This record gives sequence, C-alpha cells and structure tokens, in this order.
Amino acid sequence: MKTDSLHILMQYAAARRRAAIPDRDALERWREPRILRHLDRVRAASPFYRELWQGLDTRDWRRFPEIDKKAMMEHFDTLNTAGVRREEAMELALEGERTRDFTPEIGGLTIGLSSGTSGSRGLFLVSRRERLAWTGTILQRVLPGPLLQGHRIAFFLRADSNLYGSVRSRRVAFEFYDLLHPLERHVERLNAQRPSVLAAPPSMLRLLAGEVRSGRLRIAPGHLVSMAEVLDPLDRRMIEESFGLRIHQVYQCTEGFLGASCSHGTLHLNEDVVHIEKEYVDAERKTFVPIVTDFVRFSQPIVRYRLGDLLTESPVSCACGSPFTAIERIEGRSDDLFVLPAANGTGFVTLFPDYVSRAIIGASERVEAYRAVLHAPDRLEIELDTAAAAGTEARAQTESDVENALAALCARIGAAMPETAFAPYAFVPGAVKLRRVQRRFAVNDRMEPV
Repeated sequence: MKTDSLHILMQYAAARRRAAIPDRDALERWREPRILRHLDRVRAASPFYRELWQGLDTRDWRRFPEIDKKAMMEHFDTLNTAGVRREEAMELALEGERTRDFTPEIGGLTIGLSSGTSGSRGLFLVSRRERLAWTGTILQRVLPGPLLQGHRIAFFLRADSNLYGSVRSRRVAFEFYDLLHPLERHVERLNAQRPSVLAAPPSMLRLLAGEVRSGRLRIAPGHLVSMAEVLDPLDRRMIEESFGLRIHQVYQCTEGFLGASCSHGTLHLNEDVVHIEKEYVDAERKTFVPIVTDFVRFSQPIVRYRLGDLLTESPVSCACGSPFTAIERIEGRSDDLFVLPAANGTGFVTLFPDYVSRAIIGASERVEAYRAVLHAPDRLEIELDTAAAAGTEARAQTESDVENALAALCARIGAAMPETAFAPYAFVPGAVKLRRVQRRFAVNDRMEPV
C-alpha cells in the first residue's frame, strides 16, 4: 500500500538521522527520556510488568528485575499488551510452520516462532506499526546505497513472515528463500533474480559459495549479509574469497533488531532502538551477556531481558565514527561455554567457544568445516569436513592435529582434555541453526569454575 511505503520511507529517514547522533553523551540525552516514556506506557498496558514493577520508580528502571525467555513464555498472556493468548498464537505459528504460509495474523499482529537455538522455542508478536518501523530501520542499516537507488534482495531464512514481507516495494525487489527448499532450487531462482544483495545464514552462504566456485551459481551481488548464526572465521574466509566481497552482519533475533555492520564492516549495536546493559563474564576480554531493553517495541515489551548470547566489544573505536558500541565478535551462546574438569582434579574450568573454534581452525589448513559438541565434561565429539583430495591418511593426520591443538589449549587453561571422538561433518542448513561449538548438558552448582 502507498501509505505503508510512505511510512517505511519516513522510518528510513528517521533511522538515518539517529545514525548521525554525534557521540555517547548526545545519545544518552536523546535516549533516556524516550525509554522512560516507553516504560510508563508498558506499565499501564502490561499486567505482567505492572505487577513485576510494583512499588518501583520508573526513573530507577535499571534496577527493575530481569526476565528471560522462560519467564516471557510462562507469562506470555499477561506480558503482551494486545491480549493475545499464548495457546492461540502458538497454534497459528505452528500451522504456518506446517503449511509454509506465514501471512495469517491475530488482530493485525504478525505471529512468529523462533528457531529454538537456546533449546526452547519462543513466540513473538509484532504490530503493523512496529513492522514498518523495523523495515525502515533495517533498510537504512543494511542497504549498501540510498533506498531510492533500487535494490534486488535475496533473503534466506527458516520461515517467512509479514515482518520481512514489508520490505517489498517498487524500489526494493525482495525475494524470500525458504531454507527448507533444496539447494538446486535456490540456485535456479538466484540465477533468475540476480540479486544485488544476498542475505543468508553463514551455513547457507557456504553452500552458495561452493556453487559459485563450481560455476553453477552465476550471480555477482554487490553486498553480502550474514545473519541468524554466528559467523565463524573459517566460513567468513571461504565466503569472502568465493564472492570477492566483504561480509556484513545483521544481529537479529526474537528479542529485536540488535545490531548491524557499518560501511567499514564493523558490527555496531543498534542503540537508537535498544538499550543494552553489559553483564561481563570476562572483564579483561570485554566479553559480556547483553541485557536488552527495546524502547520501540510495545506489543510484546522487551524490558531488561537477559539474552543467552556472548558478545565481545571491540578494543578500538570504529573509523566510521558511530557512537554505537562496536562489537569485535559474537562468540556464541553462554549456554555453549565448555565446562571441563580441572586438570588438578578440583573443580571445573570454563572455555569460551571462540577459543575452541580458533584451536580447531588453526590446527590444520585441511579443515574446511567443523562442529565441536561437548556431550559431557569428559566427552567431546568433533565433526570434520576435510579437503576432498586429502585422502584417508591425511584425514587421520588432521584429526590428530586438531586433538593435539585442543589438548594444548586445555593444558594452557588448566583443564583436563575430554575423551575425543571424530565423525564426518553432517550438518545441512534448514530448520536448525548451525552452532559450530555446542554444549549439550546443563551446568549444576558443583560445576562452578575454579
């Protein structure tokens, strides 16, 4: 509709103005009153938050209790401000998953279902107004040139949504690609569309990079965007070499549009739409768990919401000059911190996913893809994809190199090396997100790090 297009254009212009905020002090002066007004509205409209914040002054909102996905789903009916029942929303979302028709709404609200990376699937609600605001903001942050220049976008996701469908306009030819469809179908459509912007999870970009190298995929996008999964250094290198482009990132999840790369390729938090507190798990490395307050989203308010992600701040300011926090890397999920027995037999030691990744990648140039899954503190499984021409003997040597690299890493941090088994690499992009490093057991009190 023309009114939608006009609203998106206005939101795009507003996002450009916000991106021009000159420094942190100006950002805080602009942001704080907007957060306070938003929280007053949420308190009035959400029974859950009204009870949770009873007796607390909005001006002290940083002291409000935190929530997480479990609390959000348990109190879904009273947390959202539209009176939508969890049972009804879940039924509609699951029907969309079955039929692959994601257009139905409840009372004008788009209903979505997260992929469940954390182990439990989450519902999200987005109003038409929020959908159009999101569209304007993401276009401003992601497109490589002015909106009116014209763009052909290929967008790969597990599920389509009215949220993403809002992007379609005369100037933006947007095509959704379902990750559940076969690769051959994607290649055929991409060759016909010839997108100027290619946006997909890194696992899919890897497959498409292979198709480019084979000559079957004949496209030359001007902009590459990684999204929905952690961008591993090994994937980044292969994808960028295949397409001859630098990868930009979008940090988007059920809880909101949290970050995007600038023109210099640095990932910045979108601190003009979300406030992010930093719960440091390693102050020296500046690695933190984000506590998110979205001061734009109202239908399903996100206030002091503890994410399970691990982010590491950049040690230097970005040359683009943005006052928004620069992120060096998304490490993965805090749930995927390896917890290993201490080598001296007393207690446990934690190991960041990034260290595991770099040890495996650095062990051998034959490693083309991998997954490291810690099933128990003393049991590790590693899936490896090695160079096809390497042969059986070379693969055995690669496995030995990887195991030795991980053993050296464990020795360096004082951890006992878990028993390690190797297997062929088996991940296929689709319904489940790729987690290169994963822990598959819960941590209990006795596993506190020494």
